[in-house]
Amino acid sequence: MTNQPYYETMYILRPDIPEEEVESHLTKYSELVTEAGAQVLDSQTRGKRRLAYPIAKHKEGIYVQLSHNGDGQHVEILEKAMRLSEDVIRFLTVKQDGPLPAPRAASGAEPTKDEDEAKETKDAKETKETKEATETKETKEGTETKDAKETKETKETKETKEATETKESND
Repeated sequence: MTNQPYYETMYILRPDIPEEEVESHLTKYSELVTEAGAQVLDSQTRGKRRLAYPIAKHKEGIYVQLSHNGDGQHVEILEKAMRLSEDVIRFLTVKQDGPLPAPRAASGAEPTKDEDEAKETKDAKETKETKEATETKETKEGTETKDAKETKETKETKETKEATETKESND
């Protein structure tokens, strides 16, 4: 695999637009990149997320990522179209140096072997974390019970010692 530079554009759409319109924006910008002589490597809808700070009175936005490869001239055309769109509230394009992103499978396709293994690994990790949390809780409860026993024994010892001292002083 070559370490060829490519571009990633992340843009945020208004949260109140319907899903069909999100798809139309994705298609529109992908076609713009293609018409400008570049190649679309990947496009992902990241979903609706809370913004770190309000942008144009919006507290949420629909995040979309577009990876594309070209000579760099297409970026200006793409960003101009986004700047003129009222549905795009923020965008950023960065040039990436490194291996090209692996093409994603279509959303309706069967998961790949790597995706299945990643899911199994994640599930195993979550199971392990749950088990550790349970063991920690049990250990903590056991420690509290042990501490309570020690406190009770210490209290009884002190009472016995005081009773003995009181008895000796009376004699």
